Amino acid sequence: MGGERETPDKLSREQIVTLYKAGPEAVVSLVEYLQDTIGVLQNNLEILQQNLETVHQRLRAVEQQLKKNSRNSHKPPSSDGFRKIPKVRKPSGKKPGGQKGHEGTTLQMVATPDRVRVHAVERCRHCGQSLKHRQPIDYERRQVFELPRMKVYVTEHQGEIKRCARCGKRSAAVFPEGVTHQVQYGARLRATAVYLKNYGLLPYARTSQLFEDLFGIPLSAGTLVNIDREARQRLAEVNERIKEGIVDSPVVHFDETGLRIDGKMHWLHVAGTDALTYYMPHGKRGSQAMDSMGILPRYQGTAVHDGWSSYFNYGCEHGLCNAHHLRELTYVEEQGGQRWAKQMKEFLLEVKGRREECTAKRFPRKTIRAYEQRYRKLVEMGMAANPPPPEPPVGPNGKKKRGPKKKSDAGNLLARLHKHEKATLAFMYDFTVPFHNNLGERDIRMMKVQQKISGTFRSFEGAVSFCRIRSYISTVRKQGMNVISALQDVFAAHYLLPQLSWYS
Repeated sequence: MGGERETPDKLSREQIVTLYKAGPEAVVSLVEYLQDTIGVLQNNLEILQQNLETVHQRLRAVEQQLKKNSRNSHKPPSSDGFRKIPKVRKPSGKKPGGQKGHEGTTLQMVATPDRVRVHAVERCRHCGQSLKHRQPIDYERRQVFELPRMKVYVTEHQGEIKRCARCGKRSAAVFPEGVTHQVQYGARLRATAVYLKNYGLLPYARTSQLFEDLFGIPLSAGTLVNIDREARQRLAEVNERIKEGIVDSPVVHFDETGLRIDGKMHWLHVAGTDALTYYMPHGKRGSQAMDSMGILPRYQGTAVHDGWSSYFNYGCEHGLCNAHHLRELTYVEEQGGQRWAKQMKEFLLEVKGRREECTAKRFPRKTIRAYEQRYRKLVEMGMAANPPPPEPPVGPNGKKKRGPKKKSDAGNLLARLHKHEKATLAFMYDFTVPFHNNLGERDIRMMKVQQKISGTFRSFEGAVSFCRIRSYISTVRKQGMNVISALQDVFAAHYLLPQLSWYS
């Protein structure tokens, strides 16, 4: 039948007897042939087994990847899709909305409105008597908060030109600082353009359309690019001052994320504190980029990060993000059913809670030693439950498969917890070191939003402009300043960020 494999004919008893009678040489030839055939079949079977093992490993890897989500891994919430992910936070039992005693932000009437419109009563609503000439005895007040029609106003600067009666030469008035062209855009208009593009994250085309719709003035994409370029140049010095302020800070958060520029993969690096933010794009993710950034090679404080190996090339103190550890431990607990992972989560949260309740500046030495012993015991339990992977199989040529032995997710996590115990427990030793790297992740989150809204960067210069401007905007926001006013100061050549003067 079609599709069926043909099998060789089986030797009959008579054929075997005939070969036997033919003499020893015929029997030896038959046995050698059978041995060779068996050897080939054994080799084919080993190759098939290896291929099946590879397929099984890939299937297991796919299954593990499908089981990961934003709750139990490093994956962002946007990757969860429409799957229902169990919530990490426990219900508080409170009703939605503002709680009792919370000060709301409801509109309040103002004492001096910009305009007052009086609505007259013509007739009595009860009997119809005319009230046209009666004086009101009181007023019921209602206020509407509204935006005025937005319009660009033009200021013409006229500089006097006079001729001297004594020498006959002409003298011209000096124009205000910043008024350098016959026709130009003002500082606030340029600040608004930079705000919409770099803080509102609008693409150039939409920013241009918004200016035409709101203000009745079209700004071309080329003009917006030039305004961004001017802002970048003006912010060169203040960005260096931000960097120096970060270098002098006791605790700094670091993070990095992928960034596509001109269709190629690059990396966006961020270093930030509660008051300062510094962004930088680079073609690499590791030490080469960090050296180029110029912060970690000189930094002497505590660098908080997610454990990327390149950070440990620098001699500063390190603190690992335990929010990442909690998610990974959740995955090991739920998918692997490993008890130590649950206990490690409880341990980390216990130390965190104890620190928040502690009124002193640090734990007593006795408490620290007890916590260290518990931590190491849990790591030992995890290693006992996750022994090293077996040696790679020997191939048909008698050689072992190349490459390091691949560890499981639990094995990789345990290796990190064991090797970087001090960095994992940095928040326990030093109360100024946070439990997690949420600040670094917040600093970098909006940069990912920018790519979702505006797309990738067309040039490296554009990415540098965005990062430099965004460093300034993020720093301004952290220090409680008005972003539009701060950007206006950039174009008005005012003193930038006086809060940074003590870092200079």
